Amino acid sequence: MFDGQNIFGDAGSFAGGWHVHKAVARMAARPIVVGVDHGRAARIDELTPFSGKLDTTLGTLVDELLPRVRARFATGKIFVGGASLGGLAALYAHLTRPDAFAGAMAMSPSLWFARAKLARYLTTRERTGSRIYLDMGTRERSCPLAAALADELRARGHDVMWRPDPRGRHHETSWRRRFPKALRFLVAP
Repeated sequence: MFDGQNIFGDAGSFAGGWHVHKAVARMAARPIVVGVDHGRAARIDELTPFSGKLDTTLGTLVDELLPRVRARFATGKIFVGGASLGGLAALYAHLTRPDAFAGAMAMSPSLWFARAKLARYLTTRERTGSRIYLDMGTRERSCPLAAALADELRARGHDVMWRPDPRGRHHETSWRRRFPKALRFLVAP
């Protein structure tokens, strides 16, 4: 999970954590969640698709972090996720490296950062049957873009759960509330 400083407890998070550990504890099959912090000044550069720095970050994750996780834990499929810019980075990570990431969780992805480039990029990617969870608060300005993206991803053969949230905002509390269902969708058999 990108923006790891926000996913567990409240300490260190921008506006309160997602309490991912509590959602995982309530699941019968307990997935392993690894958080990668991106809370400093370089966050935008590190997580923006097509900037080059995200590709460097992905290389480090795939070549260094994932082998360590696999060596220490019994892993099955590995998914990538995040919210806001982290959600956009997760989509890009999965589409760029489907060999490493079986699917993506993109909560309120910051589509205004790279929507046109992402749409063009989708046309260059091979069709896959991966799982992608995509949500957005209906009051967020990019909700129509996210709905169109869900349709594009489905047309390209992905199993997409599109979840427009009438109560949702571009905020940690909305992502905390939506996370358990997103995780259950990704890890379901």
